[in-house]
Amino acid sequence: MEFGLTQEQIEIKELALKFSRNEIIPVAAQFDEEGKFPKDIFKKAWELGLINTCIPAEYGGAGFSALDSVIISEALSYGCMGFNTSFMANDLALLPIVLGGNDEQKKKFLTPFTTEFRVASFCLTEPGNGSDAAGIKTSVKDGGDHWIINGEKMWITNAGYADLFVVYATLDPALKHKGICALVVDGKTEGIVLGKKEDKMGHRSSDTRGVRFNNVKVPKENMLGNPGDGWSIAMNTLDHSRPLVASSALGGAQRAMDLSIQYSKERIQFGVPLAKHQAIQFMIAEMGMKIEASRLLIHKAAWLCDQGIRNTEIASYAKAFASDSCMQITTDAVQIYGGYGYSKEYPVEKLMRDAKLIQIYEGTSQIQRLVMARELLK
Repeated sequence: MEFGLTQEQIEIKELALKFSRNEIIPVAAQFDEEGKFPKDIFKKAWELGLINTCIPAEYGGAGFSALDSVIISEALSYGCMGFNTSFMANDLALLPIVLGGNDEQKKKFLTPFTTEFRVASFCLTEPGNGSDAAGIKTSVKDGGDHWIINGEKMWITNAGYADLFVVYATLDPALKHKGICALVVDGKTEGIVLGKKEDKMGHRSSDTRGVRFNNVKVPKENMLGNPGDGWSIAMNTLDHSRPLVASSALGGAQRAMDLSIQYSKERIQFGVPLAKHQAIQFMIAEMGMKIEASRLLIHKAAWLCDQGIRNTEIASYAKAFASDSCMQITTDAVQIYGGYGYSKEYPVEKLMRDAKLIQIYEGTSQIQRLVMARELLK
């Protein structure tokens, strides 16, 4: 059993942290305030090889492991969880192709993301179906030499900039999960209508909007797997992506603790630094404990992926624990900063706003507990 990172992983983490400190942290507050998509910074991260970490080497990718990917994600989210949501969305959209596509589909759809900067979106959630993913209403019909998609998706990250969508649609809603299909759709296809950019509490730099598909024609060869395979592809994707999302919470939590430690040593109250007060010490101790436990769960969930071992239970542990911990840690960071923590002039209020979303997307903390219970009670 080995808990240490390899020299290569240490170097990758240092590269991503350097990028966060130099490129993301100096501008994160401005992008948050303006709700501006960080396309140029996104492209810089791609040029450094920090984006699309799921693409295998044989299709032009870096050949990163799942563990490599969560290490990179933690370091990037240390700069900004909102930026990292946009970065991760590419992996979330490409993972179904990696996991469910055939060789021809992988060459066709993955390779372009390694030769030029491109943006991808994962389209599962609908206005009336969030946690109940098996109840989606977006339809896919056989149009002869093509498929026809009709329906509406909601809360789609990167939608306004997407060159490619992976869309989940059903052959018949009555079939529930057995009727779901996964299709790769070119972002420029006629019939795709983008909704307004959502004005969100946090992750404001990330582009989030609804997408309507009006008689969108998709080539037959763009379906991943066979008709009805979409549900298993989506669930397999989430087993791989949940450690990644959890690592985003981890990076934000680590930043909140680092800022809390720094501030508590500088701020004088009752004649001594805050760090000398036991109440503050206990809050920081709790932060450290939860961050360490989160990291171990995340690394184990990713390691299981790399070993080809089913990680559903551990991935849900990691996602729920890391996101819930991040929410508590960022809330405590605001408390440690006191009145200054509530001001936008200081960074912790943004961390608190950003933390909330990670308890919601990619399966809420409550859904994770349902998954855990199901696995434990088998």
